[in-house]
Amino acid sequence: MASSSPAPEVSYDPHTATFTPFGPDGDETRPVWNPTEDSVRPVRGRHRVVKQRNGMARSGAVLGVGMIAAVGAGGMATAKEKSPAAITMPDLGSVADSLPGIGGLIDDSDSGSGSDGTAAATLTQAAAGADETTATSTLTADAGEALRARILQQADQQQSDATQAALDAAADQAADKAAEEAAEKAAKEEAERKRKAAEEAARKAEAERLAKLAASYTVPLSSYQLTSHFGASGSMWSSTHTGLDFAAPTGTPVKAVHGGEIVEAGWAGSYGYRIVLRLDDGTEVWYCHLSSMTKTSGTVTTGDVIGRVGSTGNSSGPHLHLEVRPGGGDPVDPLAWLRSKGLTV
Repeated sequence: MASSSPAPEVSYDPHTATFTPFGPDGDETRPVWNPTEDSVRPVRGRHRVVKQRNGMARSGAVLGVGMIAAVGAGGMATAKEKSPAAITMPDLGSVADSLPGIGGLIDDSDSGSGSDGTAAATLTQAAAGADETTATSTLTADAGEALRARILQQADQQQSDATQAALDAAADQAADKAAEEAAEKAAKEEAERKRKAAEEAARKAEAERLAKLAASYTVPLSSYQLTSHFGASGSMWSSTHTGLDFAAPTGTPVKAVHGGEIVEAGWAGSYGYRIVLRLDDGTEVWYCHLSSMTKTSGTVTTGDVIGRVGSTGNSSGPHLHLEVRPGGGDPVDPLAWLRSKGLTV
């Protein structure tokens, strides 16, 4: 450790490597023993360090220590630029103590230990700053990469969603079209089914109607043979045949084809004996060439015997000439009319 008392002023001869103290007036007092004196070649001349009363000598010593510190600081700066590793500085106090008369020039506050600690702290802070900067750069890069990855992921997801939406829309459109086609097909099938059902119902209704008519209508003769049809021509008629001829033996019973009222019965010229039966709807049925008349007036029902087959009037043989006149007007084909009533003729 450096002494607390002021160090004596000395002079140093670089040729002889000896230190000579000065007295109070600045004069040399006594030689100082130098262990290396015998090993140093004597040189001529002596260099004396003049005492500086304004403290220049002490300043020179401090300047030397400052240079040492500067060198250390330069190393520290170089270390800071190149590597964050800590640098150990020598204890300037111990260095000064090893030189006689210089230890007192540096007190504890100027010792290298403080500079060493400050430099180490500076280097540690620099290393920490570098690490923080590196870490910040790394975090920034990682954050940017994460943001880029997230943006790409969102873009891919949006593209996937758009593709899926397009597929869903196409599927919905196809499903709607298929549903529409299925509905149209079902509607056609339903319409066809209803049409067939309606036709079937119509056939059944007609069959039921004909059955009822057959129950309420009957053929005028039970046994017969058709000989002359409606509209035929021949010498027997002035124009064309106006009725249907049922050939049968004389006296064969003639029945009322339907319920109605006998409005006329008697001789009718070329028709011979004739009975006129008026039905409920106004249709007149004429029974001609009769040999006799069983009913000449009043109401009759289906199947009642009203006369018998004959050959009276303009006739070529026994037969029943049957005419059908709707509303009492012009005649129509009796065969078609009977069949329309569900009868088999």
